[in-house]
Amino acid sequence: MTRRPATAIAPSRDPYLLYLGRLGSADSRRAMQTCLDHITRMLTGDALEDATVTGQGQPWHQLRYEHTAWIREQIDQMDWSPAYQSKHLAALRGVLKEAWKLGLLSSDDHQRAIALAPFTGHREPAGEHVPDAVIGALIAACDTDRSPTGAVTNAGLRDAAIIAVLDACGLRRAELVGLQYADYDRARRMLTIIGKGNKQRRVPVNTFAARRVEAWLARRSTAPGPLFPRLSRGGMMRTTPDGRPWQMRPQAVRDILAKRAEQADAATVRPHDLRRTFISNLLPQADAIMTARLAGHASPSTTLRYDVRPDEEAREAVERLRVPPVASLLQDTHADRQRRFRTSSGLWGKDRRVRLPSRG
Repeated sequence: MTRRPATAIAPSRDPYLLYLGRLGSADSRRAMQTCLDHITRMLTGDALEDATVTGQGQPWHQLRYEHTAWIREQIDQMDWSPAYQSKHLAALRGVLKEAWKLGLLSSDDHQRAIALAPFTGHREPAGEHVPDAVIGALIAACDTDRSPTGAVTNAGLRDAAIIAVLDACGLRRAELVGLQYADYDRARRMLTIIGKGNKQRRVPVNTFAARRVEAWLARRSTAPGPLFPRLSRGGMMRTTPDGRPWQMRPQAVRDILAKRAEQADAATVRPHDLRRTFISNLLPQADAIMTARLAGHASPSTTLRYDVRPDEEAREAVERLRVPPVASLLQDTHADRQRRFRTSSGLWGKDRRVRLPSRG
């Protein structure tokens, strides 16, 4: 690859753009774009941090096995986790598949180019477990956000409901901001969520979180639109030109948690850490299949990688194991062994022929 290919590739036939375009979520597109841009900079010799060099318009269809094998070697030399290394290979295979579907890459060249050994190894789950005390402190900080009349502000009610739902339902940022008023069944206390891959799931809301959501809805009203809309600096609900509540961006969820953590004098809490904590707390209460369904994971193996329960819980579980009795075993005498040998009823007789079972 070159920094600027000699022949321009039309966007409609660019494997890079087509591959990113078919990914199901903005987070997935952002992650895989980063991987493909890393690979592009490896091939062009630019610094990995040089954001001016991307994979758009690059001749991906010219890559052959000798090139992809070299790319794998470069990835292997990076100080990345095996999972992040594998993500780069997945992105590479994805863009090459698009090149093949466009007819730019033959089937033989495509199969050879993607025939790369997987990365192996394991790292402990990323992220942190958020203690209950910290979650409670975040919500308490929301409760202290009051107007001159002494009532909790709109932002305080909304943010407390957001934190309670993240804790009780384990939603992704994009899933939370995408929730509509109609997605919350107030009678059954259920959320209908559209997750990755446009997959729908239903998640129950526990009593604690439901109370926080109801307190927010009492202020929000029943207007259709986002369940947790954007607010102005004065705490008023911002609306679109047609009068509907304005949807927040996923980044706003991170900003809300950072603000409330600062007010609570706690370390910054990331939205995905609340998701990891939800899964870690649910696994002891439900099996991995149920936990995966509630978390919106396609496979329970993905769910198990989210288990970030603290080491203290593992230590307590080990301590609950049975304690072996400390005592000497009874001595087996020669006479005992001879007696067992004479009374044993094996299939072989003294003449080494198989004994037939009795017909009587």
